[in-house]
This record gives sequence, structure tokens and C-alpha cells, in this order.
Amino acid sequence: MEIAILLYDKFTALDCIGPYDVLRNMGANVTFVAEQRGEVRADSRMLGITADRSIDEVTSPDMLLIPGGFGTRALMAHQPIVEWIRAVHEHTQWTTSVCTGSLLLGAAGLLDGLDATTHWASSELLETTGARYTEQRWVRNGKIVTAAGVSAGIDMALMLVNEIAGEETAMAIQLGIEYDPQPPFDCGAVSKAPKELVDMLRPLMQAE
Repeated sequence: MEIAILLYDKFTALDCIGPYDVLRNMGANVTFVAEQRGEVRADSRMLGITADRSIDEVTSPDMLLIPGGFGTRALMAHQPIVEWIRAVHEHTQWTTSVCTGSLLLGAAGLLDGLDATTHWASSELLETTGARYTEQRWVRNGKIVTAAGVSAGIDMALMLVNEIAGEETAMAIQLGIEYDPQPPFDCGAVSKAPKELVDMLRPLMQAE
């Protein structure tokens, strides 16, 4: 299986690396792709990942995965990327996103009238694309799957492995990466978090 993970300036690292570590363990050929080949810097600016292929070189992957990050907002109006997503979607078996990567699926017209998820701080922006925001870890509509913020990409990737390679493989990968979340606080979703914490964090998450 050929999997293309889109990189762009100011992507969020875990959005792509979490699913990458799950999907590569399935035996898939995972390629990082960007508008041009070369290093792409994450939103922290402290980390870069090399895109080995350009979007012109990748036209029909079996799976497309779009991570989130502050860079998605500017790309919503960047036609070369939006048109590439739309064209690639015609050939994929799976078209997926993590966090605000769903904004790009929406900008490409792929989420119109569909339930979808994203980072909670971008729920209203997602709905401007025609999607209906829902607070779930991941949402599937046929071959389109959107995951919520950052860490939810790992959950989505395990679901995809289950669909593609079976439950035993998915469980083996989960055990292999020892994915057994036990966070110290139960505030990992906006519906669970104190209002003052949500109010403090929301403008920071919408800063760019």
C-alpha cells in the first residue's frame, strides 16, 4: 500500500509521526510529500522533516493523510495544494486527516454535508467549509476519515490498520508501540475540560 503524508510549512509533528509509526508497521510504503521536495519545518520551528517527493510526483496514492498545524489556515486558499488534494482523492482508497488537516479536506469540497472532526478550537472554521463538526476521536464517511486533535491520529491509524490488515495486525501494532494511554488528567476533550482552561487556550490555538 502506498501512503502519502502531506507536509507543509507549520505542520504539527505528532499529527503525522503518530500515524506514520502505526501505518509503517503494517508494511505500507509511507512517503512524505510536499509542494516541493526538501525539508519542511514544523510549527515549533525546531523540527524539520524531509519531503522525499513533490506533489507533482505523487498522483495516485492508496491513502492520503493530511496532518494539522497552524499552516493549514493559509493553505485553505492555496489552490495548488487544494486542487492536488481534490485530484488525489479521486484515486485513493482512503482520504484522511488529523486535527486541522480536515480544514484542507473541507477547502477541497470533500466534506460538504458530512459529519467530521478537527481540533476543537477550529470547529467553527471547519463548519464554514460545509462540514458538520462532531466531537469524536475520529469520524468515518466511506473512505474519508477525519481525526480530532493531534494524538487522535494514532487512534485513527489503528482503526485504518484494522480495516486494511485485520484486527490481529492492528492489536499487534498497538502492543508493539505500547499504546496504552493513561493520562494524569481527564481533560483531553473540550467537553471535559474546565471552562476557564478552554477560554484561556482557545485564542492561543487560533493565533495563526
